[in-house]
Amino acid sequence: MTSLSTKLAEREAAGKPIQVGLIGAGKFGSMFISQAHGTPGIRLAGIADLSADRAQAALKRTGYPEQAYDASISLDEGIKTGKTAITTDSASLIATPEIDVILEVTGSPAAGIRHALLCCEHKKHIVMINVEADVLAGPLLARRAKEAGILYSMAYGDQPALIAELVDWARTAGFKVVCAGKGTKHLPAYHHSTPDTVWDYYGFTKEQLASGDFNPQMFNSFLDGTKSALEMAAVANGCDLTPPDNGLLFPPCGRHDLPRTLRPMEDGGILDKKGTVEVVSCLETDGRPVFNDLRWGVYVIIEAPGAYQMECFKQYGLETDSTGKYAAQYKPFHLIGLELGVSIANIMCRGEPTGQTRTWAGDVVATAKRALKAGEKLDGEGGFMVYGKLMPAEASMEIEGLPIGLAHGLLLKRDIGQGEGLSWKDVEYSEKNQAVAVRREMEAFFREEFAASEGKSAKLNGTH
Repeated sequence: MTSLSTKLAEREAAGKPIQVGLIGAGKFGSMFISQAHGTPGIRLAGIADLSADRAQAALKRTGYPEQAYDASISLDEGIKTGKTAITTDSASLIATPEIDVILEVTGSPAAGIRHALLCCEHKKHIVMINVEADVLAGPLLARRAKEAGILYSMAYGDQPALIAELVDWARTAGFKVVCAGKGTKHLPAYHHSTPDTVWDYYGFTKEQLASGDFNPQMFNSFLDGTKSALEMAAVANGCDLTPPDNGLLFPPCGRHDLPRTLRPMEDGGILDKKGTVEVVSCLETDGRPVFNDLRWGVYVIIEAPGAYQMECFKQYGLETDSTGKYAAQYKPFHLIGLELGVSIANIMCRGEPTGQTRTWAGDVVATAKRALKAGEKLDGEGGFMVYGKLMPAEASMEIEGLPIGLAHGLLLKRDIGQGEGLSWKDVEYSEKNQAVAVRREMEAFFREEFAASEGKSAKLNGTH
């Protein structure tokens, strides 16, 4: 196997670096920027952000060499001179002929969908860091990308892609996946957190908050459980795993306890089924820190096919449950944007994504943080009004669940009780909105697919 770094070095030596366009200069984008100029074979050709000043500030803050960018030049001039250009026009960045790969890091579901469709039009590979857009419409976008002959990829360094890598390792080695997921910081009360309370829970210093990297609504989406739900939906859709029936449980669990906690109920664990996803918390239910926690990491739980493999697990020191049947493999950290070059290199040097949406197994439905009143306008992910709850896609379809990715700017048509899931019937919306139209198109496609699958199952069981 030829290493990716060797392949990148060969491109650098040949004067043919991979030309990358970045859309969004927030925290994730800034982390990539900080690594981009030091990675042979990868060149950041342009940055698109709604604020050119923010993009320029990200370059300065991350130590990007001043001689390597010019905020005053056009994208074409940047390509000719080898300098990174800055624009507020994301469509022009995608349309630039020389650019090979687009990194979508806006965090806006609507923007993510628009950019993905433009990438299909202009034949640009896309790394969809925007998990909000991926969960909202990724199963359809991945199909469109395949039809266009481009790659639609998860982002290496982000937890869904790293989990997908562990799942792929397990299946390639012949193991059944019992559960896969990640760690986080969570308590049940966090579901009601708002941008006003988020920093109290996180404990960041004033100096950290003043750095410009910290958006309270974005960070609140991590804290209130929405981001975890989105990421586990992405893992379910990318790895053909089934979400738990009643949402994520966020059990407190250290690395040593992974295979004991994350095993089926009949074997003493918490799982309602095998082949599912779950997120473990680094806090006990009383707020004490979990020993040996996995807050920043990812894991996969595998099952030994027989006694011989169980003995091998023991011989080679895997973390197992008391029976030796279930074992954990994990990675304790992830570095999000600092690792993103792996996705770029995989796409361009091997023609492979680093994880990819394959089906529609999981969805994330907007759920009321507090009692909501008719006439109120929803404020979206990480806000004051709703959080996202993970559920199987078919269950979401049954209740006509309103996806968290569209729960922004829509007017409520009726009162909603605290903890109640929202549906399409509860809000005013327009099918002329591109994101709404794409999502509804995806729902229609999978409604037929689910119905066909149910009909086939009924026929096989002799009930049809």
